[in-house]
Amino acid sequence: MRILVTGKSGQLVSSLREAAGARPDLELITAGRPELDLARPSSVRAKILALKPDLVVNAAAYTAVDRAEDEPARAHAINTNGARAVAEAAGSIGVPIIQISTDYVFSGDKQDEYQERDPTGPNTIYGLTKRDGEEAVTASNSRHLILRTAWVYSPFGQNFVRTMLRLAQTRDTIRVVADQWGNPTSALDLADAILALALRLGEGPFGIFHLAGLGTTNWAGFARQIFAESRQNGGPFAAVEDIGTADFPAKAPRPTNSRLSSRHIAAEFGIEARPWQESVARVVSRILREGGSSGIAA
Repeated sequence: MRILVTGKSGQLVSSLREAAGARPDLELITAGRPELDLARPSSVRAKILALKPDLVVNAAAYTAVDRAEDEPARAHAINTNGARAVAEAAGSIGVPIIQISTDYVFSGDKQDEYQERDPTGPNTIYGLTKRDGEEAVTASNSRHLILRTAWVYSPFGQNFVRTMLRLAQTRDTIRVVADQWGNPTSALDLADAILALALRLGEGPFGIFHLAGLGTTNWAGFARQIFAESRQNGGPFAAVEDIGTADFPAKAPRPTNSRLSSRHIAAEFGIEARPWQESVARVVSRILREGGSSGIAA
């Protein structure tokens, strides 16, 4: 099976490339700028038609949440029009698309976990463009699987886990927001799930699904778990001081509640991510094992 993934170097792309490398039944091709640029729909169509994959995973996106408030046109071009171009091109050769989406499509005001059928209500430009991207994909290719996820981290690139480990190298105490709740999600787990879904899609079921780490916490609790695992592995650790969202102002408001229920995808496909604590342990130990201090700082 030939899978085309948009993007070249993001956390999920790197995780997919690694996971597919151990699967002789899969050929995974990654394509990004300049040859495939979501801001240039013609490049998207040309690349997809030339490669003729069996499945397209749209993992590329404009993800700079705060900067999007100042660059709404660019965020819209990539997250909405770009997603539409990918879905249309995939549909034109009769293949499905897996579109990666986000908890930011919701307002964050719900008290319980978000279900797939809950009304969206993004409060940021980023969330709005991703929500509009979901709608564009839905309208452009009937064979679509939209995966919403949240709080993604991995051994690759820049993310919360790597940031906490880096800060702990020079600080005894780190102030972390404690009134925003969600599901920490390993990109390694996401990649495994996407490849499993790729082989099971067939004729469906299609639609919108949530896929996030099992269990919930706040950012401060996430940080404490990271440091507990790091300390156990001989790595850096620090005390965590709880603060509120108001103490850590940002241009784009963060959802108070990003908790996603993944029960639907488990029921339909038998696929679910690991408990978030287990996945954090896996990623932290790998970062320390492979990179040490230099790897944390990279």
